[in-house]
Amino acid sequence: MRGVIFDGERPQVVDDLDVRGPGPGEVLVAVAAAGLCHSDLSVIDGTIPFPVPAVLGHEGAGVVEEVGVGVTHVARGDHVALSTLANCGTCAECDRGRPTMCRRSIGMPGRPFSRRGGKLYQFASSSAFAERTVVKAVQAVRIPADLPPASAAVIGCGVLTGVGAVLNRARVGQGDSVVVIGTGGVGLNVLQGARIAGACVIVAVDANPEKEAVARQFGATHFVDASAPAGARAAVRAILPSGADHAFECVGDAGLVRQAVDLLDRHGQAVLLGVPPAAAEASFLVSSLYLDKSILGCRYGSSRPQRDIALYARLYGEGRLLLDELVTTAYPVEDFAKAVTDTLGGRVARAVLTFG
Repeated sequence: MRGVIFDGERPQVVDDLDVRGPGPGEVLVAVAAAGLCHSDLSVIDGTIPFPVPAVLGHEGAGVVEEVGVGVTHVARGDHVALSTLANCGTCAECDRGRPTMCRRSIGMPGRPFSRRGGKLYQFASSSAFAERTVVKAVQAVRIPADLPPASAAVIGCGVLTGVGAVLNRARVGQGDSVVVIGTGGVGLNVLQGARIAGACVIVAVDANPEKEAVARQFGATHFVDASAPAGARAAVRAILPSGADHAFECVGDAGLVRQAVDLLDRHGQAVLLGVPPAAAEASFLVSSLYLDKSILGCRYGSSRPQRDIALYARLYGEGRLLLDELVTTAYPVEDFAKAVTDTLGGRVARAVLTFG
């Protein structure tokens, strides 16, 4: 079968992958579409250390082909969106409703794939850049069959991370003010999460002024061109003189982390969503936090995928959550290199690979 693998040197599209069948508590999924996320690119450029060789991809949707013993919530033929949380469901964190903190789901990649006699690692417990993948049952969430696969695919990372950070982690409230630094796939979902939460002032900040139209489409009430000579801080302060209730850093840049903190009002929260290099350090004035300001990390939108994916699918059906608009271009998996080039060039909100 076809898939995208990374051997530590370069990614490549191959057609001779194999994947084992599902064991107890697992599901075999025929992947219809998979979003290209910057986390996949961060594996390729070394920002995210990961063992190789690996099958890439972690944002996918498809149809269940086979279920293992004990799986009852999905069946053959069901349409599903995939999450990356291979959480155990039985530890204290899972019991508290915090599956993103399950220690059994972090840092223990399996190797269900094989190629030419060798085993390949599964990226983010998903490896959605393959025609078929096997995942833990908890990762497969049933969705309506009429939800377009390309739109369903982006729920599993970009939407869960961005919208979830707003609703689950920051708990943005009616009338709050929000600043979103970076309007890529995650940033756009933070914008629409803030809109859904009822924020009254939503400021999008990006160095590419051509992103203003799509930022406003997703919920921005204001747009700040970070490349302008006056700088983003002054422009945001002109809109929010006292600062923001919430600032989301969606780029993964240490300097922008400082900017997020500096843009807060009293009792404000800076939420970090971008992924910088593993050894990156950020600085801020300690005294700036004494007015009850907070810096919050956020893993995967603090999501509960079985609940949240179903919720977002319903909001999409009601016209309240934008999914189709996130997918700028769908590429056959063979065009992976072009999808990467367009993503790095800022020409797409989300590129999606398809396995037609």
